[in-house]
Amino acid sequence: MTLSSTRVLLIIGGGIAAYKSLDLIRRLKERGARVRVVMTRAAQEFVTPLSAGALAGERAHTDLFDSKTEFDIGHIRLAREADIVVVAPATADLMAKMAGGHADDLATTALLATTAPVLIAPAMNAKMWSHVATQRNAAQLHADGIAMVGPNAGEMAEAGEAGVGRMAEPLEIVAAVEALLEPRTGQPKPLSGKRLLVTSGPTHEPIDPVRYIANRSSGKQGHAIAKAAAELGAAVTLISGPVTIADPPGVRVVKVQSAKDMLAAVEAALPVDAAVFAAAVADWRVAEPGRQKMKKGFGGTPQLAFVENPDILATTAKRESKRPRLVVGFAAETENVIDNARDKLARKGCDWIVANDVSAATGIMGGDANTVHVVTAEGVDSWPSQSKEEVAHALVRRIADALKDTP
Repeated sequence: MTLSSTRVLLIIGGGIAAYKSLDLIRRLKERGARVRVVMTRAAQEFVTPLSAGALAGERAHTDLFDSKTEFDIGHIRLAREADIVVVAPATADLMAKMAGGHADDLATTALLATTAPVLIAPAMNAKMWSHVATQRNAAQLHADGIAMVGPNAGEMAEAGEAGVGRMAEPLEIVAAVEALLEPRTGQPKPLSGKRLLVTSGPTHEPIDPVRYIANRSSGKQGHAIAKAAAELGAAVTLISGPVTIADPPGVRVVKVQSAKDMLAAVEAALPVDAAVFAAAVADWRVAEPGRQKMKKGFGGTPQLAFVENPDILATTAKRESKRPRLVVGFAAETENVIDNARDKLARKGCDWIVANDVSAATGIMGGDANTVHVVTAEGVDSWPSQSKEEVAHALVRRIADALKDTP
């Protein structure tokens, strides 16, 4: 109950991402928070006060001039009784009003009256987010001490639109709330004092100085796990193969190319409390890579001899010394997902296998979503399809629970 007794005032702005705020209410309450909800008039076009109020456990507030609540200056009470104010989604219009100090409805009046920390989760079309006016407002809010989570990159609600502007996922917002409140509450984060190792991305196995063998791994899942672990207080070492995504903040990153490089980096990072092997390591490498670029038409089609790469997961799980307390492997399968994961769990000697279907029909490998099954000696826990950030937060929470009673 990391937010036990915390009073959260959630302001829901008028954007399509408002539907995510309903899940955010549930996630906050799962962690012990008391959630009060204020909805702008535009927000009510996307979700109803009845839905938000039912999830929060009390009536959602919508009107600055509500005779039932304003007899005792209700907007001031809402603002002053909150430990933190969260604005999600924070639309371009709402951000502009906040930057200008407007107070023309219940939401903006409460924001102007609060002395609690404020966290916003922007959500809008990518072109609206990149507009000079929105960036100016974002800079002003930052200068005013307003914290921000997101926006993320991805597809927009409008067909064919993509870019930076998606609202952060509910679990990302929860993690940001916890991080913002930790100095005030004095509560340690769930992974404070723990050391985690995460591998991510593909490996590149050279054929010659120009060509290499690789796979379609983007590194999104491994990087999301490293970011989520850092947000929960862990000291994280991320060992990453070649990827095109940004390094997660607050994480020590070691960049490698080949499987042999990755194994050496893993062993150098030990000991740790938990190791998560999310990288898609190439199973084989060319025995003798060419020293010069192979030329087409000289000697016909080259004959490549392969040798097995080191098994990083099994090597770490079967160590006699410096073995992490918890070793988690990933299994990307195209058929018999759970059966193959069980077999891998036994062969590798790890504690958990996180298995997912990457067959052509799913279109998942390299994408933004994942459907995973956590396979352990005790059984299988199948999770619904989620964003990779949500999978990361759920997995890291489970790791924190597994490590909480260890020194």
